[in-house]
Amino acid sequence: MNTLVLQFKNTTLAGFLFLTAGNGCVVFALKYIDSGFAALLISSQPLILLIRLKILQKQNIKLRSIMGAFLGILGIVLLTYSQGIAGEISWIGVGLVMISLIYWGYGSIFLGTAVLPKNQFVNSAYQMITGGLMLLVLSKTTGENSTNLIELDVKAIGSMTFLIVFGSIIAFTSFNYLLQKVPPEKVATGTYLNPVVAVILGYLVLNEILAPIGILASAILLAGVYFINSAKS
Repeated sequence: MNTLVLQFKNTTLAGFLFLTAGNGCVVFALKYIDSGFAALLISSQPLILLIRLKILQKQNIKLRSIMGAFLGILGIVLLTYSQGIAGEISWIGVGLVMISLIYWGYGSIFLGTAVLPKNQFVNSAYQMITGGLMLLVLSKTTGENSTNLIELDVKAIGSMTFLIVFGSIIAFTSFNYLLQKVPPEKVATGTYLNPVVAVILGYLVLNEILAPIGILASAILLAGVYFINSAKS
């Protein structure tokens, strides 16, 4: 198979795994469960990845990695408790998040060995374009209403621009680059860092109260990141 065709095929599959199925399931799950509880479920991603690597690739999992995964989950539990969880738990929402983790886990393992464009921006662009187009088709086939971008206010446009630049172009490209350089369970520790960054930004930008339990949770999360990343591959 031609190398360019193989690269496009692999990036299309990655776009489906990460964006169409992975992110799509999480966004849809938020119709049924609270975002805090969704974050709690997503925090199990490094642990699920470790289990998949053990079962599918027969890798020896270091004790430090397992300890780090459980510390991360404990930190998310404490952080979620400190923020509070609103609403009832829906098993539909839980199921969708767990399906998302399965797709993301498989995608993380697949991308580590797949033939991809050497230019990381091209790699990410292929994934986002194909994954986004598949999401667009799904939204139309399910009858979802589209939003007129012209009607958005300045604050909404600014938020979207920030997410496009930092959340997609920079962060997703960095994510793809790391998956080809380090083990996927170490890349997944971003799941633990996101809430810590959110807590700090909430304190600095929105003047939110930084509760002692939130500080403790953040410390435990960072400890989990350390244990996983300090474990030898």
